[in-house]
Amino acid sequence: MTRRILLVDDELAILLTLKAILEMNGFDVETASSAREAKQKLSNGLFEMVITDMRMETETAGFEVIRAARSQSYNPATAILTAYPNLGSDWKTEGAESLLVKPMNTTDLLRQIEALLVTHQDSKQPNGASQASPKPSRNGHPDISAPLAPASAAAGKNSPKPI
Repeated sequence: MTRRILLVDDELAILLTLKAILEMNGFDVETASSAREAKQKLSNGLFEMVITDMRMETETAGFEVIRAARSQSYNPATAILTAYPNLGSDWKTEGAESLLVKPMNTTDLLRQIEALLVTHQDSKQPNGASQASPKPSRNGHPDISAPLAPASAAAGKNSPKPI
């Protein structure tokens, strides 16, 4: 299953670096360089997750992207990516599920994205059961023979590099 992410940032270097990292780890990444462009892409596509910078056209442009994402019927996971973590709890009240602080090393970023996707998928299940949870085998123990997710496997290959 391809996991689509909409990545929104007005700094081209950050946008392209994050896009490359995510694609190397098995994600299908669409980019937008403004809140306006992101809102258009949200209404024309389906995404499992939206990661947006906070400060773009305005100081709170990221909140516009989060609100647009939350209004989509397909209900993507949402995260704010910012170098200014002093947002208090506003990011939660605006509908973001995670706050990712720049700079962040690659391993931590991938771990947080994977965790958010699993948690978000759990919340979408009627009984709270995750599709990603290991299923018990016939002897009642979890089946651990399933392959690791691409990000989990790739995260250990290189030493963490800040982005």
